[in-house]
Amino acid sequence: MGSAQLSAVELTRYLKAWSNGDATALERLTPVVYAELHRIARRNFAGERKGHLLQPSALVNEAFVRLIAGEPVEWASRTHFFAVSARLMRQILIDFARAQDTARRGQRNPHMDLSDVREVAAAQSNPVDFLDLDAALHELAELDPRQAQVVELRYFGGLDNVEVAAVLGISEPTVVRDWRVARAWLFDRLQPRIDPS
Repeated sequence: MGSAQLSAVELTRYLKAWSNGDATALERLTPVVYAELHRIARRNFAGERKGHLLQPSALVNEAFVRLIAGEPVEWASRTHFFAVSARLMRQILIDFARAQDTARRGQRNPHMDLSDVREVAAAQSNPVDFLDLDAALHELAELDPRQAQVVELRYFGGLDNVEVAAVLGISEPTVVRDWRVARAWLFDRLQPRIDPS
């Protein structure tokens, strides 16, 4: 088996060993984690404009540093690990967007194409600003926290419906329903508003 391929059971075992302080487990996990974080990062950058200053490798490196340098986590499973990774990548991207927004003094450019939202309206392909998306997800979390978690896990974490169901302890049909409703809500919320005046 290649260094970047572990079964879900093996990965969970190494994650638990790492959370218990086993340094050799971290060595075994590093190539696997980097490969998976790169997959997530490529997904996050799929809608980016060319020449974006934060590249997938920088996102992966920052996420990995924060994972190993942060407070010890009791990893329950592979999906738990990647759920935490999804939240971490979201935060890194939002922090970066905020820093860029501050540097430009309010001249914000679109950063992300909500490709999965296009299923709601196939003709829509306008990029969405990370900060707008983050604000919308915070609003959605107030209305329906589980739907916001589903979006975060699917969109930022790249988890499929089965994995999201496992992380949240709900059924796959519930994930599908939450995903559909949340996408529609986000699509409506992130539409540019036309000033009637």
